[in-house]
Amino acid sequence: MNTKPAIYSYFSSITRKKLGLFIASFIVFIATLTILLYEGTKNTVAITVDGEKMIVKTHAKTIGEMLKDLNVEVEDDDYISHSLNTVVENQLSVVWEPAKKVTLQDGERTEFVYTTAKTVKEFMESQRLHINDHDKLNYSLEDPIFENLKLVIDRAFPLVLKNGKQEEEVWSTSTTVADFLEQQGITLGKFDRVEPDLNKNVEPNGKIKIVRVEKVTDVVEEPIDYAVITKKDSTMAEGTEKIVQQGKEGLLKKEYEVTKENGKEVKRKLIAETTVKNSINKIVTVGTKVMVAQVSRGKAVAANSDAPSGGKEMYMNATAYTAYCNGCSGVTATGINLRANPNLKVIAVDPNVIPLGSKVWVEGYGYAVAGDTGGAIKGNRIDVFVASKEEAYRFGRKQVKIRVLN
Repeated sequence: MNTKPAIYSYFSSITRKKLGLFIASFIVFIATLTILLYEGTKNTVAITVDGEKMIVKTHAKTIGEMLKDLNVEVEDDDYISHSLNTVVENQLSVVWEPAKKVTLQDGERTEFVYTTAKTVKEFMESQRLHINDHDKLNYSLEDPIFENLKLVIDRAFPLVLKNGKQEEEVWSTSTTVADFLEQQGITLGKFDRVEPDLNKNVEPNGKIKIVRVEKVTDVVEEPIDYAVITKKDSTMAEGTEKIVQQGKEGLLKKEYEVTKENGKEVKRKLIAETTVKNSINKIVTVGTKVMVAQVSRGKAVAANSDAPSGGKEMYMNATAYTAYCNGCSGVTATGINLRANPNLKVIAVDPNVIPLGSKVWVEGYGYAVAGDTGGAIKGNRIDVFVASKEEAYRFGRKQVKIRVLN
């Protein structure tokens, strides 16, 4: 029996299997080697995006090709540490910062700005924006910039503030008078006024006037004058008077509502009136009895007759006056109306020498009543009443003897 072919066939089968396994392993080896060689020839690049670092392996020739492979579009306002044409080398470090959109409102001007600034301060510096101590910024300078940030700058302007009596120059970023007062921390009283009105716009270099209005109550006490009541008395000599009751002033309390503007009174309104004490009238009796001097035999004594006996005798410097002299009212200190009674015999005296109401005899004048006084009649001086200036001139100035009879 020939067994050689069978053995040959068996070994031949084993050889084919080994060969197939070898070929397959060789292909895998070549593929793995190829991959390793491909990956091994890539450059390692470190990319930093917004502060976050990542490692990238690439066969790109330039940084522009590498970013394109990564689907990164670089805008004109973006920051990139290297030119896009820079050749990629192993261990290269690239920084890319995409610009953020910022809405800038500076006063009435609004614009959109793309920036890579990190903070508001850096952004302001990059845009050459300056603010003074009175301007207002809606973010702090240390705040970070983020996408779609809206930055508002309110520019301050000067104006004059008159608050009551105090006037000063201030700065404001307000739009209305009401906003301005709130910004300045000014509180209005119930009656205070503001010019212009609260809803009016604040104008640069304008003037805001605050009128401080207050209403207070003022209580005033005023005297109430007493009336003088005159009563005629036929038992008293004409030209004499007697005080029956002394007059006393009353007291009236008035309550006013006083309006003041900036401390100055501008209006006063009477709101209440109360009598605290009533006045007491003065009552005076005036004599109406006409006195006619009689001699012992019942005949009237002439003006030039001899001096009567009795009474107090004294010498006086005498002048004459009329009811129409300068400054004269025609009514004596005791209430005698000389203009209505031009024929009465009345003399003006110093009451400290001759009491008012005394009956007197005057040499060259006759019997009379001491019924008047005068500013110049002091001491031993009298002024006799006559009907006309001619009589006064004729009387002149002389020394006379008088007697005070009662």
